[in-house]
Amino acid sequence: MKSQPIQYCSMRKFAFLLLGLFLLNQLAAQENAIKISSSTSEKVVIIKENKRIKIKTADGKKLSGLFKITDPHSVFVDNQQIPLTDITEIKRNPLLLSIFSSSFLIYAGAITAGMGAIIGLFAEASGFLLIIPGAALVFAGIKSPNVLKNYKAERDWNFELITTSE
Repeated sequence: MKSQPIQYCSMRKFAFLLLGLFLLNQLAAQENAIKISSSTSEKVVIIKENKRIKIKTADGKKLSGLFKITDPHSVFVDNQQIPLTDITEIKRNPLLLSIFSSSFLIYAGAITAGMGAIIGLFAEASGFLLIIPGAALVFAGIKSPNVLKNYKAERDWNFELITTSE
């Protein structure tokens, strides 16, 4: 008979432990994010904290990198704190897309320029003209294009900081 109260007490502790872990998990699962919404089309885009973005500020600065939310009214990008009201344009900038697009364009440009040089030397002089598009591809790869949509404040996109739960 004495084993039942001990077992009941340990079950109660176990239930409180599970409840506490569940609540702790819910608190830890909340993430900060930038909510980008359009007043005209009612579209909403959410970019979670620690993602790569490119931003343009009101004074013309262009910054890119991982962003962190420092307080309810500003973000921290590229070692600079930017107030949300100073941001005029935001664009996602995924690392994999940046690496793939730039390396692909540089590789394709080098092959095109190399083939143009080989054709120009051994087959026909007009093959040297392939060096021009090859150089353009290498330059485009160095500039690292980002084909994702940008969200501009002047086009009725509103930026606000929110907390999301997963």
